[in-house]
Amino acid sequence: MATSIEFYLFAPRNQKAALIGSFSEWQEIPMEKGNDGFFRTQVELEDDIYQYKFRIQTKSPQFYPEQWIDVIDPYATEVNEKLKVGVVRIKNGKKIVDTYVWQHDNIKLPNNNELVIYEMHVADFTGGEVDSDQHGKYVDAIEKLDYLHELGINAIELMPVNEHFGDYNWGYEVCHYFATESSYGTTEDLKRFIDECHARGIRVLLDGIFNHTDEKCPLMLIDRNYWYYEYMHYPEDPGNYWGPEFNYDNYDEKLNVKPAWKYVGDIIRFWVQEYHIDGIRFDAVRQLANYEFLDFVAKQAKKSAIPKQFYNVAEHIPDTSKVTTPLGPLDACWHESFRYFVIPHICGEMFEPEKLKEVLDPRKQGYEASINVVNYLASHDREHLLRELGVRLGRGSAGRGIFDEDAFRRAKLGAALLLTAMGIPMLWMGEEFGEDKRKSETVTQPQKLTWSLLEKDHNRDLFEYYKKLIALRKKNSALQSENIEFFHENLDEKVLAYVRSQEDSRVVVIANFSEQNKSGYHIPDFPCPGTWHEWTDNYNVEAGKDGIRIDIESFQAKILVQQ
Repeated sequence: MATSIEFYLFAPRNQKAALIGSFSEWQEIPMEKGNDGFFRTQVELEDDIYQYKFRIQTKSPQFYPEQWIDVIDPYATEVNEKLKVGVVRIKNGKKIVDTYVWQHDNIKLPNNNELVIYEMHVADFTGGEVDSDQHGKYVDAIEKLDYLHELGINAIELMPVNEHFGDYNWGYEVCHYFATESSYGTTEDLKRFIDECHARGIRVLLDGIFNHTDEKCPLMLIDRNYWYYEYMHYPEDPGNYWGPEFNYDNYDEKLNVKPAWKYVGDIIRFWVQEYHIDGIRFDAVRQLANYEFLDFVAKQAKKSAIPKQFYNVAEHIPDTSKVTTPLGPLDACWHESFRYFVIPHICGEMFEPEKLKEVLDPRKQGYEASINVVNYLASHDREHLLRELGVRLGRGSAGRGIFDEDAFRRAKLGAALLLTAMGIPMLWMGEEFGEDKRKSETVTQPQKLTWSLLEKDHNRDLFEYYKKLIALRKKNSALQSENIEFFHENLDEKVLAYVRSQEDSRVVVIANFSEQNKSGYHIPDFPCPGTWHEWTDNYNVEAGKDGIRIDIESFQAKILVQQ
């Protein structure tokens, strides 16, 4: 039985619009414009799948005045980019995205302070191990979830999965915000991926691109200067301009609406409610530069997610505590300064304890709490640590010329600092087993993970090291606490030691940033006497009233857990 289905398009400054679709043999169906700025029409439709788009007199300056053009619905939840149409599904007389039934909504998920995040690009995470032209899909990533669960990951941050132009892309120039990237699979596939993550106690965060869009975004075609800044938002910073920028300052007095605010608010509510996501990483927050808007959408996200916790993270480079709570709009900021200072230390290029203390204890940089920073050694925008250090023999050379066992030892030191510092740790995919491929030079250049590296001894050993450290972080409340104390530093020996504590739990980290192995190294002012267990090498050491003596190799960290 046919049901009356409404189609609508918000275009307050446009004069005329029509609907065309497979249900009308692509003949125009007139749309009436209301005083609220919406064009509307009703169509009698049976339950089925239809293609459609709008024909509108554009207000965008790149066209002739009032030129008629065809555009995809800015709210389309499925898009066929090749045919340049939206797809609408009707079931039981209503529009639906799909028929997926969620299975694991009742699983308890980790709190924000417990997160260990894994940044993932779906296309490069899996797929194409044999066929270099094949990129990964959601179903391939599902097959690897048990691997991530074994590693101890409890949150995945997906690089953009909104529909973008072309099949292979990083996705940072979004075309269609309500549609998912079709080259990765169907909407049901993405939902099953998120559902299977939840089944394993893994939260899913999405990369949200709300500063700019692709030139082909429907809003650009409908009425460019209503939705976007007419000129570059920050002309003094042209190197960080990535496309037309949403105008969050535009207020339509006639309709009493901030159009870009409403649109992005609708996007976020849709993704939280339809796809059950658990957090958003807001891209290019420094360029977006509107804390009032960010406060609005962050609250929208959390309200939509109730009763689940939600995590709103800023990518703001250089990082700043001003964007984080309690005074800023978001929960956390990508902690670029952590990487910036830790890597030169593990490379032996500097030893400045005060700089290390600032990034290990972000409160020294003005952050309020440990959940306010997301620490990392590498990200999609930065090289993998093994690439920063050097590359194994037989795979070329790069970075600082630090190779083989030396490189893996220093990678472990970096991992120890990452997993024991205050802040939420994040791994860029492959970091846990020593991926050393060069960062993609363009957003359309595939860089698939080299999973075969896990068959090599040093790489597998690094994976096991990360696994042990993540297990410790998740089980020991001291590493999720707001407490860190630096109790020993030696400028001559290049040793720094600190303790993380929570009630009766204590974890001590002793880090050697020198070229020399140290035998029986003495630390007189140890936090407390007693038996301590070295976590990664699995042995006990005694601390007495005069402190502790311990063997520690060059560029190594000892991690001691109070027994």
